[in-house]
Amino acid sequence: MPLIDMYERPGFMLRRAHQISAAIFEGSCAELGLTQAQYGALTVLSLEPGIDQTRLARALAFDKVTVLRVLRGLQERGLIAREVSESSRRQMAVRLTPAGARLLKKAELPVHEAYNKLMAPLNSKQREQFIALLQQLTDGLGEEARAAFVPLARPASGR
Repeated sequence: MPLIDMYERPGFMLRRAHQISAAIFEGSCAELGLTQAQYGALTVLSLEPGIDQTRLARALAFDKVTVLRVLRGLQERGLIAREVSESSRRQMAVRLTPAGARLLKKAELPVHEAYNKLMAPLNSKQREQFIALLQQLTDGLGEEARAAFVPLARPASGR
Protein backbone atom coordinates (compact mmCIF):
# COMPACT_ATOMS: atom_id res chain seq x y z
CA MET A 1 0.00 0.00 0.00
CA PRO A 2 1.43 3.38 -0.93
CA LEU A 3 1.98 5.70 2.02
CA ILE A 4 -0.45 8.24 0.57
CA ASP A 5 -3.21 5.63 0.87
CA MET A 6 -2.56 5.35 4.61
CA TYR A 7 -2.60 9.11 5.01
CA GLU A 8 -5.99 9.31 3.31
CA ARG A 9 -7.62 6.66 5.51
CA PRO A 10 -10.37 7.97 7.83
CA GLY A 11 -8.80 6.44 10.95
CA PHE A 12 -5.48 8.20 10.32
CA MET A 13 -7.17 11.52 9.61
CA LEU A 14 -9.48 11.24 12.64
CA ARG A 15 -6.52 10.49 14.92
CA ARG A 16 -4.59 13.42 13.45
CA ALA A 17 -7.62 15.71 13.82
CA HIS A 18 -7.93 14.63 17.46
CA GLN A 19 -4.24 15.44 18.05
CA ILE A 20 -4.76 18.89 16.58
CA SER A 21 -7.98 19.45 18.55
CA ALA A 22 -6.30 18.46 21.83
CA ALA A 23 -3.27 20.66 21.13
CA ILE A 24 -5.44 23.69 20.33
CA PHE A 25 -7.63 23.14 23.39
CA GLU A 26 -4.72 22.62 25.76
CA GLY A 27 -2.92 25.62 24.31
CA SER A 28 -5.95 27.83 24.87
CA CYS A 29 -6.48 26.49 28.40
CA ALA A 30 -2.79 26.21 29.39
CA GLU A 31 -3.04 28.99 32.00
CA LEU A 32 -5.93 27.12 33.60
CA GLY A 33 -4.15 23.75 33.46
CA LEU A 34 -7.23 22.19 31.91
CA THR A 35 -7.48 19.28 29.46
CA GLN A 36 -10.44 18.43 27.23
CA ALA A 37 -11.29 15.45 29.46
CA GLN A 38 -11.22 17.58 32.62
CA TYR A 39 -13.32 20.28 30.97
CA GLY A 40 -15.86 17.67 29.90
CA ALA A 41 -16.08 16.28 33.43
CA LEU A 42 -16.48 19.74 34.98
CA THR A 43 -19.17 20.63 32.45
CA VAL A 44 -21.20 17.50 33.14
CA LEU A 45 -20.81 18.00 36.90
CA SER A 46 -22.08 21.57 36.59
CA LEU A 47 -25.23 20.23 34.91
CA GLU A 48 -25.67 17.10 37.07
CA PRO A 49 -24.41 17.75 40.61
CA GLY A 50 -24.02 14.50 42.54
CA ILE A 51 -23.92 12.30 39.43
CA ASP A 52 -22.37 8.89 40.07
CA GLN A 53 -19.04 8.00 38.46
CA THR A 54 -20.58 5.35 36.19
CA ARG A 55 -23.13 7.77 34.68
CA LEU A 56 -20.41 10.41 34.38
CA ALA A 57 -18.17 7.98 32.49
CA ARG A 58 -21.01 7.08 30.12
CA ALA A 59 -21.98 10.74 29.59
CA LEU A 60 -18.41 11.41 28.43
CA ALA A 61 -17.86 8.06 26.64
CA PHE A 62 -14.96 7.29 29.01
CA ASP A 63 -14.03 3.90 30.36
CA LYS A 64 -13.92 3.43 34.15
CA VAL A 65 -10.14 3.77 34.35
CA THR A 66 -10.11 7.04 32.39
CA VAL A 67 -12.91 8.66 34.38
CA LEU A 68 -11.22 7.67 37.64
CA ARG A 69 -7.89 9.15 36.48
CA VAL A 70 -9.58 12.41 35.43
CA LEU A 71 -11.54 12.65 38.69
CA ARG A 72 -8.49 11.99 40.84
CA GLY A 73 -6.63 14.82 39.14
CA LEU A 74 -9.56 17.20 39.62
CA GLN A 75 -9.98 16.13 43.24
CA GLU A 76 -6.28 16.69 43.98
CA ARG A 77 -6.72 20.26 42.73
CA GLY A 78 -9.78 20.76 44.95
CA LEU A 79 -12.09 21.19 41.96
CA ILE A 80 -14.44 18.30 42.74
CA ALA A 81 -15.57 16.30 45.74
CA ARG A 82 -16.42 12.60 45.71
CA GLU A 83 -18.50 10.90 48.37
CA VAL A 84 -20.48 7.71 48.77
CA SER A 85 -23.80 8.05 46.95
CA GLU A 86 -26.94 8.33 49.05
CA SER A 87 -28.80 6.04 46.62
CA SER A 88 -26.17 3.29 46.44
CA ARG A 89 -23.33 2.65 48.88
CA ARG A 90 -21.41 1.02 46.01
CA GLN A 91 -21.38 4.22 43.94
CA MET A 92 -19.43 7.43 44.36
CA ALA A 93 -21.33 10.69 43.83
CA VAL A 94 -19.33 13.54 42.34
CA ARG A 95 -19.93 17.27 42.53
CA LEU A 96 -18.12 20.50 41.73
CA THR A 97 -16.56 22.46 44.54
CA PRO A 98 -16.81 26.25 44.49
CA ALA A 99 -13.25 26.30 43.11
CA GLY A 100 -14.33 23.93 40.32
CA ALA A 101 -17.28 26.14 39.44
CA ARG A 102 -14.99 29.20 39.31
CA LEU A 103 -12.49 27.41 37.05
CA LEU A 104 -15.27 26.29 34.73
CA LYS A 105 -16.47 29.90 34.46
CA LYS A 106 -12.89 31.08 33.71
CA ALA A 107 -12.64 28.44 30.98
CA GLU A 108 -15.60 29.78 28.97
CA LEU A 109 -13.63 32.26 26.85
CA PRO A 110 -10.54 30.09 26.17
CA VAL A 111 -12.77 27.11 25.29
CA HIS A 112 -14.76 29.28 22.88
CA GLU A 113 -11.52 30.57 21.35
CA ALA A 114 -10.22 27.00 20.94
CA TYR A 115 -13.43 25.98 19.16
CA ASN A 116 -13.17 28.93 16.79
CA LYS A 117 -9.51 28.20 16.05
CA LEU A 118 -10.24 24.52 15.38
CA MET A 119 -13.11 25.32 13.04
CA ALA A 120 -11.40 28.31 11.35
CA PRO A 121 -10.46 26.44 8.15
CA LEU A 122 -14.17 25.76 7.48
CA ASN A 123 -16.87 28.19 6.45
CA SER A 124 -20.22 28.10 8.27
CA LYS A 125 -21.83 25.64 5.84
CA GLN A 126 -18.81 23.35 6.00
CA ARG A 127 -18.90 23.50 9.79
CA GLU A 128 -22.53 22.35 9.80
CA GLN A 129 -21.72 19.57 7.32
CA PHE A 130 -18.64 18.49 9.27
CA ILE A 131 -20.55 18.23 12.56
CA ALA A 132 -23.45 16.44 10.83
CA LEU A 133 -21.08 13.90 9.24
CA LEU A 134 -19.26 13.28 12.51
CA GLN A 135 -22.63 12.79 14.22
CA GLN A 136 -23.73 10.36 11.52
CA LEU A 137 -20.47 8.42 11.85
CA THR A 138 -20.59 8.20 15.64
CA ASP A 139 -24.32 7.38 15.69
CA GLY A 140 -23.92 4.71 13.04
CA LEU A 141 -20.90 3.02 14.61
CA GLY A 142 -21.40 3.77 18.30
CA GLU A 143 -21.85 0.09 19.14
CA GLU A 144 -18.25 -0.52 18.03
CA ALA A 145 -16.79 1.79 20.69
CA ARG A 146 -14.85 0.44 23.65
CA ALA A 147 -16.67 2.78 26.04
CA ALA A 148 -20.42 3.25 26.19
CA PHE A 149 -21.88 6.67 25.42
CA VAL A 150 -25.12 7.54 27.17
CA PRO A 151 -25.70 11.28 26.76
CA LEU A 152 -27.41 13.17 29.53
CA ALA A 153 -30.92 14.36 28.79
CA ARG A 154 -30.93 17.94 27.57
CA PRO A 155 -32.53 20.50 29.87
CA ALA A 156 -35.91 21.89 28.77
CA SER A 157 -34.22 25.03 27.41
CA GLY A 158 -32.47 22.87 24.78
CA ARG A 159 -28.96 23.82 25.87
